[in-house]
Amino acid sequence: MSASDLVDDVDDVEVPEADRLRGELETLREENERLRAEYARAKQSQYRRSAATLAAIGVLALLAGVVVADARTVLFALGGTGVFLGVLTYFLTPERFISASVGEAVYASFAENESKAIAELGLESEWVYVPRTDSDRETSAKSVTDVRLFVPQHAEYDVPADDELSNRFVVADNGRRRGIALQPTAADLYTAFEQAVTGEPDEDPAAVMAQLGDALVEQFELVGSVDSEVDSAAGHASVRVDGSALGRLDRVDHPVTSLLGVGLATVSGRSVSVEVAPADDAGTEYVVSCSWPVEDGGDAV
Repeated sequence: MSASDLVDDVDDVEVPEADRLRGELETLREENERLRAEYARAKQSQYRRSAATLAAIGVLALLAGVVVADARTVLFALGGTGVFLGVLTYFLTPERFISASVGEAVYASFAENESKAIAELGLESEWVYVPRTDSDRETSAKSVTDVRLFVPQHAEYDVPADDELSNRFVVADNGRRRGIALQPTAADLYTAFEQAVTGEPDEDPAAVMAQLGDALVEQFELVGSVDSEVDSAAGHASVRVDGSALGRLDRVDHPVTSLLGVGLATVSGRSVSVEVAPADDAGTEYVVSCSWPVEDGGDAV
C-alpha cells in the first residue's frame, strides 16, 4: 500500500482504523528517509574506500622506493600519484546523491510543459540546435559561441540570424525564420563536458561524438551505452543510445539528445537538426539522428 493510498483512505474510516493508517503512513515516511540516508552513506563509503585504497597503494610504493634503489624514481612517482589521487577522491566525494527517478520526474514535467506550449503555438516537432556567436562577451582568445534550440513554425524553415535568436519568440519578417528560441537543456552539461575533457573538445565531428558518448556514460551516467556512426562528408551522425536514466529520449530537448546537438553545433559551427526514433519495442534503445549542412552558403532547409 502506498502513502497516497493511505492518505485517501483516512477520511473514509472510523477513528481506530484512521489512527492505524496514520501510523502506517508515518512508518512509511520514516522508512523512506532511512533508505535515502542509507543509500547516500553507502555511496560515500564506496568513494572513501576507493580513496583509502589509492592512498594505501601510494604509501606502499613510496616505502618500496626507499628500499629498491634501482626503481626508486618510478616508485616515488607512482607513490606520489597514488597519494594525490586518494586525497583528491576523498575530498571530492559527493555529499548528496539524486536518484535517477527524481531526475526523470523533474525532466518529465519540463518536457510536458514545453510540448504543450509548442503544440498550442502551432510549431513543428523539429529540434534545431543553432550556434550563436555573442560578440558582447569578453574573451581573451577566440569569440565565444553558445547554442540555441530553435523550434520552427514551418516545416521548411530558414535558420534565424544571431540577433533574432536572442529573443524567446522569433518573429522575423521572413516567415520561414519564425518560431521560438530556447536555452537547451544540456547547455550547462556541455560546459561541464568542456571543463572535464583534456584540452579542447575535438573539432572533428566523429571524434567529438566519441567524446560526448564517453561523457554521457562515464561522466554524467545518463545512459548505459552509446554507439555512434558519423559521416562528416555527408553531415550526418547516427547514434544508438541504450539505457537512458531519464526515460524516453523522444521527448522535447531530452538532456541526452540535447548534449549531442549542442556539442555538434558548437564544434561544427553549423545548425544541427536532431531526430529521435525508438530502436526496439521495449523503449530502452533509441537512434538519435543528427544532420548539419556541409556545403558553404547557409543553413536553409
